Amino acid sequence: MTRTPLALAALASAAVPGLDPATVEGAVQLPGHQFEVAFIHDTQHRRWVVRAPTNAAAGAQMDVSVSLLGLLARRLPFSVPTPKGFVPLKEGGRAVVYPHIAGRPLDFAHLPGGPGIAAEVGRALAALHNVDLALCEEAGLTSYDPDTYRTRRLADLDRAATTGHVPTGLLARWERSLEDVSLWRFAPTPTHGDLTGQDVLAVFDDDDNAASGRIRGLTGWENAKVADPADDFATLVTSASPAALDSVFEAYAHARVDRPDMYLERRARLAGELKLVSELLSAVGSKDQSRINACADRLRRLDADTFDDEPDAEPVVPTAPAGPVLTEYPLTEHPLTEHPLKPQPDEAELDGRAHADVNE
Repeated sequence: MTRTPLALAALASAAVPGLDPATVEGAVQLPGHQFEVAFIHDTQHRRWVVRAPTNAAAGAQMDVSVSLLGLLARRLPFSVPTPKGFVPLKEGGRAVVYPHIAGRPLDFAHLPGGPGIAAEVGRALAALHNVDLALCEEAGLTSYDPDTYRTRRLADLDRAATTGHVPTGLLARWERSLEDVSLWRFAPTPTHGDLTGQDVLAVFDDDDNAASGRIRGLTGWENAKVADPADDFATLVTSASPAALDSVFEAYAHARVDRPDMYLERRARLAGELKLVSELLSAVGSKDQSRINACADRLRRLDADTFDDEPDAEPVVPTAPAGPVLTEYPLTEHPLTEHPLKPQPDEAELDGRAHADVNE
């Protein structure tokens, strides 16, 4: 199913009484995408996001995340997508519409160290991981204990090994870490599940002063679960500089109700690498040969760039070059094409280019 931005705008109008679209932009989707997304600016100058699942599994994921977000909205110090309307889809499932959250996604590679925005990221993750697990149970969130989660990752690695695309050096190193039970003694927490800089919306009082930044919202919750808190640091540890990571983890530790376990960062690095395994399995499952080849190439590069290290050694994260901490639109999913639905002679500035999360 491929819907045009205009079709998604029509769904949004049906889902939310009084939503009269003026302009709409569609997000260019990555291979293997699970949702069709459009960004809408209505005649009352309000901004909206509409998401329609592309398959039944994605629809089920979305329904669970909607239940969770309704419970989290009043318990976190930042915004989360809050649905304002739903509309059934003819092929089954439903689309969801929610108000756009102001802010721009972060570029983790340029995240500066110190007490500013990096510390804000740490405190935001701590707030999520401090949420009562009973809330997640009420929402029907999938939950894993440490040994089950470790075993699940081993099973994924075994499946990936059968494809013949994972270098033997990586397999051996990953298997050692996954079979070391002592690394996996963590207290399960609510997790975002697939946190990237594109999901972290920030605002700055002064764009030239990282200390003035604060987290406005987190988006992209379809992979939320109760599991290893290290998962939410996976992209950070593979992208950010050592100084930024120190600031994130320091602020995180101070804001956590329970002290983080000693192997949190090490498991985060492993989780960052194992994302390639998940991508490979997804590509194989969809029989997308171009994606399979791309994953295989990335795995070979990772194997070449790492060494057969001792169990306690950690890869060196390069210092990020100077640059803007905020990403520029568009990023990976770009709302490029504007579709005017009706003339707006008195509102020339109403161009529909809403700053919206690129994963949304």
